Amino acid sequence: MTRKKLMISAAALSLLVLAGCSKDGMAGYIGTTEAKNVALENAGLTASQVKFTDVELDDKNGTYYYQVEFTADGKEYEYDIDALTGAVIESKLPAGVQAQQNTATSDDDTAGNTTPDTNTAGSNTNNNTNTGTASAALTADQAKDKALAHAGLKADQVTFVKSKLDWDDGRQVYDVEFYTSDYKEYDYEIDASTGEVVSYDFDAEGYAPPATGNGQSGTITADQAKEKALAQVPGATVSDIREFETDYDDGRLQYEGKIFYDGMEYEFEIDGYSGAIRNWEAESMFD
Repeated sequence: MTRKKLMISAAALSLLVLAGCSKDGMAGYIGTTEAKNVALENAGLTASQVKFTDVELDDKNGTYYYQVEFTADGKEYEYDIDALTGAVIESKLPAGVQAQQNTATSDDDTAGNTTPDTNTAGSNTNNNTNTGTASAALTADQAKDKALAHAGLKADQVTFVKSKLDWDDGRQVYDVEFYTSDYKEYDYEIDASTGEVVSYDFDAEGYAPPATGNGQSGTITADQAKEKALAQVPGATVSDIREFETDYDDGRLQYEGKIFYDGMEYEFEIDGYSGAIRNWEAESMFD
């Protein structure tokens, strides 16, 4: 074989390899066959009972997953299966169908929690609430409940943006986001194993500060701002406040500071006129 032919053959082989790797054969991916098996096992069905209508590799925000769709007894099933872990990211099941809750451990840990979401809070409730893996003790709905309880709110008072299973410093957490009718935004990280609130913050974007007229009349003092911040952390005292300062945001007076108490760090911004907490963040000092 001539050198030119050898070069052409090598190039063709490289193209074939790249083509294979660009789809289902990417290193570490479970493959369409395994994705089908995960969906079937979760639905409690066998291959002979279903007709597959679509199985393809897709991605969302850099996360690759297999979209598996099939019908059984005239009913439609749809699964999103993580391409790397085999976890069930999301499922859409026929009304009245209860997916199997597979609690037995398997060699490849591909069982997932796919109980249909029954939360009706908010007109724009996100359907991404079936996120979970075999190692997550909590469901997405339970993580929502933990966040709501901590915020002192009820499901019918908020609209959920997401409740998604993720990893943070080597542990699984649910990222839970929601907002209230007055557009206060809440963002929580809930430990997927224990239900512990790992961190949280909220932004009070919808408050309406009272008119103050000319000058600085109507402003709150630094001490009053500290009292409002400390009221959010039972047990903390003024001595636990660090880095407190007066600042201006777009010409508006505000107070900023941090509270270190009981292993937690709280960072806050308080409006200098209304006393509204404009921003609040809390996280463990040990993370």
